[in-house]
Amino acid sequence: MHGSLIGARIAVKTCMSVKSGERVLIVTDPPRRKIAEALLEAVRIVGGKTMLICMPTGTKHGEEPPKLVADAMRTADIVFAPTTYSLTHTQARLHACKAGARVATMPMITEDMMRRGAMLADYNQVRKLTLKVAKVLDKASEVEVRTRAGTHLTFGIRGRRAHSDTGIFHKPGDFGNLPAGEAFIAPLEGTADGRVIVDGSMVDALHGGIELGVKKGEAIEILGKHSGKLTRMLDKVGKRAYNLAEFGIGTNPNARLIGNVLEDEKVMRTCHIALGDNSTFGGKVRAGIHVDGILLKPTVRLDGKILMLDGELKV
Repeated sequence: MHGSLIGARIAVKTCMSVKSGERVLIVTDPPRRKIAEALLEAVRIVGGKTMLICMPTGTKHGEEPPKLVADAMRTADIVFAPTTYSLTHTQARLHACKAGARVATMPMITEDMMRRGAMLADYNQVRKLTLKVAKVLDKASEVEVRTRAGTHLTFGIRGRRAHSDTGIFHKPGDFGNLPAGEAFIAPLEGTADGRVIVDGSMVDALHGGIELGVKKGEAIEILGKHSGKLTRMLDKVGKRAYNLAEFGIGTNPNARLIGNVLEDEKVMRTCHIALGDNSTFGGKVRAGIHVDGILLKPTVRLDGKILMLDGELKV
C-alpha cells in the first residue's frame, strides 16, 4: 500500500487537482483493489468526498461497465478507474465527461507502476511536449509510418482532431490515462494501407510477434506467434474490431517498455496503432474493443515532412 501511495498522491494532487469537498468516484475490480485503496487514502488526505465501487473484472478493453457504474460515473466530479480492462474507449467514460466529470482511466495498472516509471514523471513537462505533438497532427492530412522492422503504413487524418493525454486533467470533461503521455488521433476510416510489424508490445506480449496486413482501413491479415490470441479477441466482436482505430505517439520520458500497454504506449521514441473502437475520440467505429500495438523507433512523416526520425521527435 505504501508504495502505491506515492503514485496515488501524484494522481490526486498533480494530475487531477482534487479539491476539498469534490465528489470522487473510484471504479475498480478485485485485481486492482489495493491500488484503488491507495487512491482512496490520497483523496481523503486532501478532503475529497470519495466512494469506491468494486465491480466484476471485465473480459476485454473497451467493454462497457455495468449500468450502475456508468450512472455513478456521470454524477461524480472526478473518476479514477484503476481496472483490469480499459474503460477509456467506452460510452460510460464519454457520457461521464459530457456530464462534466474529469476522468483518469488506469487499465492494467500495477503496484510497481504506481511507485516508479511513467507515473512519477514531471507532468508539466509531459503536457508541454504532448500539446506540441498534437498541434502538429491537427494540421496534417496524410501520415506515413515506417520502421526498420518493416512497417510501412499510410493513412489520412484530414479534419480529425488530435487528443492530448497530458496527465493534467483539471477542467470539467478532461480525460486521459494515468500514467499519461501520448498524442493520439483517429485515422479516417477506409484510408489506411500497408503493413505493420509490431516490435514493441501487443496483447500483453513484449517483443512483438504480430504482423498486420492493412487494406482500406482494416486489418485483413494477422500473422506472427501471438496472432492467434489477437484474432480470437477480435473475432468475438466481429468485423468492426478489425478497424485501424488509432495512431498515437509516446511523450513520457519516464515511461518504460515493460509489456503493459498502459505504460508502453507512453514511451518516448515509439508510436502505436490500435484496432477496434474509435467512437469516443473522433472516429466512426463503435466496436466495444480497443487493442494497441507499439512500434519502436519509427520514422513518421506528416504530409511528407518528418515529425519523427528513427524515434527522435523533431518538434
